[in-house]
Amino acid sequence: MSDPSPTPYPSLTEADVVTADALAFPGIRHGFFTRRGGVSTGLYAGLNTGIGSQDEPDAVAENRHRALAFLGSDAERLATPWQVHSAEAIAVTEPFAAGARPKVDAVVTATPGLAVGVVTADCGPVLFADPEARVIGAAHAGWRGATGGVLEATLDAMVSLGASRSGITAILGPTITQPNYEVGADMAERIGAAEPEAARFFAPGHASDKRQFDLPGYIVARLGRSGVAAGFVGACTYANEGHFYSYRRTTHRSEPDYGRQLSAIILES
Repeated sequence: MSDPSPTPYPSLTEADVVTADALAFPGIRHGFFTRRGGVSTGLYAGLNTGIGSQDEPDAVAENRHRALAFLGSDAERLATPWQVHSAEAIAVTEPFAAGARPKVDAVVTATPGLAVGVVTADCGPVLFADPEARVIGAAHAGWRGATGGVLEATLDAMVSLGASRSGITAILGPTITQPNYEVGADMAERIGAAEPEAARFFAPGHASDKRQFDLPGYIVARLGRSGVAAGFVGACTYANEGHFYSYRRTTHRSEPDYGRQLSAIILES
C-alpha cells in the first residue's frame, strides 16, 4: 500500500468513535476509537492503529492520522508507549522519537497539543483528566497491569504534574467483559489471596477449574478506591466484532494476528 491517502473512506464521524460525557470538559478532547472508518484490510479490516501488528505500516499510519484528525490534531503529536503489561507510568512533554518508545503502560501530560494514548484489543483503556489542573493521562490496564498497580501509578504521575485525585475523572473504554473473559481458577485464587476484596469479581466458569473475570468492574473499583470519579462506557470488545478488535476472539479462531484500537486524549492548544 504505497499511498493510503487517496481512498474512498470518509473522515471519522461521531458514530465511529466512543466518547464519554464524563470526559466532555472544555478544552479537552478524547476518543475511544473503534475499528470503524479505517483503511486496513483482511484480518485488520478497519481502523487498526497497532504499530506492533503485522498490518501494512502505511495503513496503520493513515488510520492514526484519521483518529488524531478527529481530535483536531495530527498523528505526529501522539505519544503511545511500547506496552508491556507493566505498572509503569511516565510524564511526557513531547511525542516519542521513532524507534524510542518507552516500555511502559501509561502516559500523562500537561502539555497542550500533545495527545497521549494506548492501544488495546480486550485489555482496559483508561483515559484520565483533571480539567482544573489541565493534566491528562492514558493507561493500558489488562489484568496484570490492573492488579499490579498501573492505575495508581498513572494517578501518581498526574499528581506530580499538579493534578489532585479529587479533581480527576477516569473512564474505562471498550474492554472484554465478564461473560467472555474466562480465566483459570488458579489465577483467581492468586489475585484473591493478595487482594481479598477482588474475589467478588470472579464468577464460576464453565468448568470447575475456570472462572469468569469482571475486568471492567475490577478496574472501576480500584479507581474508586483511589479517590477519583470513575466509570465504564459499557462496551465489550469480544462481543461486538463489527466495532472492536479482540485478542481473545482472534485466539479462539487461531488467527495469526489481530488489530488494535486506539484510545487517546488531548489538551487543546
